[in-house]
Amino acid sequence: MEVLPERGGRIRSLRLDGEELLDQGIGVDDPAAADFVEGGAWGWDELVPTVDRGRWRGVDLPDHGEAWRLPWTVVEAGESWCAMACEGRLLPWRLERRLELDASVRATYRLSNRGDVELPGYWCSHALFRFVDDMEVDAGAKLVRFAHGKSGKFFVPPGSIDRARLTWPDGKAIELLWDASKTPHVGVWICNGDLGGYRQVAIEPATGGGDRPDSDEPAPLLAPGQSIEWWLEIRRATQVEIP
Repeated sequence: MEVLPERGGRIRSLRLDGEELLDQGIGVDDPAAADFVEGGAWGWDELVPTVDRGRWRGVDLPDHGEAWRLPWTVVEAGESWCAMACEGRLLPWRLERRLELDASVRATYRLSNRGDVELPGYWCSHALFRFVDDMEVDAGAKLVRFAHGKSGKFFVPPGSIDRARLTWPDGKAIELLWDASKTPHVGVWICNGDLGGYRQVAIEPATGGGDRPDSDEPAPLLAPGQSIEWWLEIRRATQVEIP
């Protein structure tokens, strides 16, 4: 695993048996860009406090939120783990993430309200994996093919799944597991050559629905000083099929 604290805490690379799992993009990398795709949609980011552009009580929220474009601070680090944090500038949130790398990758999170008024506790995972022809995406329903030159995002019923599986044609497979009690909303994003040529797939657990904090399925509101905690794990898949 390679992590770039100064580049939005982005996980740049995640390899299994020496093979890269994350999409490495199309050569674009500009965190100052207004649009996430123009800024470089690759690797693994954390999206706080929104995915879509929008407004929260008079504050304009940028595309894919703030956390992916702000520098993070390394709080502590060891040989196989690191703890990092980032604080919002438009809204007074603080996101803490601890990464532990062993037989699996386990990420634990805490999102806090540093302000003096209510704040949406919105987070969405954004690990963009390599998409290739004939790979299998199993997130409640199984998808094997997706049209070239197309992209799309699909949502599963809230709370209906707590894991997903990605299997590449060479047999390499991973499972993603998450805390469905805290992140019950899950989107599946696939881009197969659209948006300038990106080829990626993402399983996106989130604390709220609709890709924004003011949706009909909002994230919990955090009172001043309040926090929420959750986890996400990525591991080598077993041979057991997900029901």
